[in-house]
Amino acid sequence: MTKEELKNISVEKQEGSTVKIAGEIPYTYLEKHRDAALKHIGKDIQIDGFRKGSVPEKVIIERVGEAAVIAEMAERALSLAYPLIIAEHDIDAVGYPQIGITKIAKDNPLGFTATVAVLPDVTLPDYKEIAKDINAKKPSDEVTDEDVETQIKDILRQKTAYERLQKKAQPADDHEHGEDCDHDHEEEADEAPIEDAADIPVPELTDELVQTLGQPGQFTTVADFKAKIREHLEIQKKQDASSMHRGNLTDAIVEKSEIELPQVMIDAELNQMFAQMEEDLKRASLSTDDYLGHIKKTRDDLKAEWAPTATKRAKLQLVLNEIAQKESIEADAGEVDQQVSALLEQYKDADEARVRIYVQSMLTNEKVMQMLETA
Repeated sequence: MTKEELKNISVEKQEGSTVKIAGEIPYTYLEKHRDAALKHIGKDIQIDGFRKGSVPEKVIIERVGEAAVIAEMAERALSLAYPLIIAEHDIDAVGYPQIGITKIAKDNPLGFTATVAVLPDVTLPDYKEIAKDINAKKPSDEVTDEDVETQIKDILRQKTAYERLQKKAQPADDHEHGEDCDHDHEEEADEAPIEDAADIPVPELTDELVQTLGQPGQFTTVADFKAKIREHLEIQKKQDASSMHRGNLTDAIVEKSEIELPQVMIDAELNQMFAQMEEDLKRASLSTDDYLGHIKKTRDDLKAEWAPTATKRAKLQLVLNEIAQKESIEADAGEVDQQVSALLEQYKDADEARVRIYVQSMLTNEKVMQMLETA
């Protein structure tokens, strides 16, 4: 399609981050698709004396009418013209357009409209100033002696509770007590109240006790046990503090950003969240329908509940993209290639183009977050 054929096209911004494209496509452009339209219509027509798919044009028109052929020509012409139109007018379209035909007749230009969501404009606040303020209030990642002692007590209580349950589950000695007594024992076990974890006594911590914990040989002495518990808590607390801090950073920046988010972007995020849930259920050998039945909710119920989170996630990605553009932040090409290769090795059927987009986005986001954390 030439620029001359695209000249009668207008683009109008509308509310909700959408644009309306309107205009005319010359009939000469439609005529280029006549043979393909006739072939498509003719493949489903069966007439005595003609092989299927070999019906002459005159017979096809007699059967379906000229209007049906022109309508098929128009559909094919628009499907090819639309990408050229949005490229010519630098439209960052999101999702599929809603296309309407306003005028269609033989030997006349095709009148049409197309309404499509676009990437919204993002007005950022002073994100560096916000980051400085949030960075001054970083959550503590310090592990105290009290944290270590609390963790140890929890582990020992869990061990004691597990041993008690095992003891209660052991069958009575049939030779000594008889079957009736065994039955009574089971009833007593069933009726026994569940102990509160805080009420379970904590055994004395000794070298012999710690050697029974974890994997064989994992712990040797009380000092070794405490040191490894502290090390584990330090790693966990650093991760938790970092996650909380990054959440505080992005929440504050997104909240003060101005974004008119199109519904199609929220829907796309919801679909992605739902697909992830289905994948998690599949790995757990559960069906989505069974899970929904268990929690007594429908797909629409979940999507309604998830809508605020989906909106937040969609806005966050737009904000990170905008900051990356303003700060000229890009993912390292070598690192992208390395991670793409690793993922393709792990997921043989993955689409390389999609994997590359994912990796580039992930690495760019990480560099943006690192910049904000040091602002």
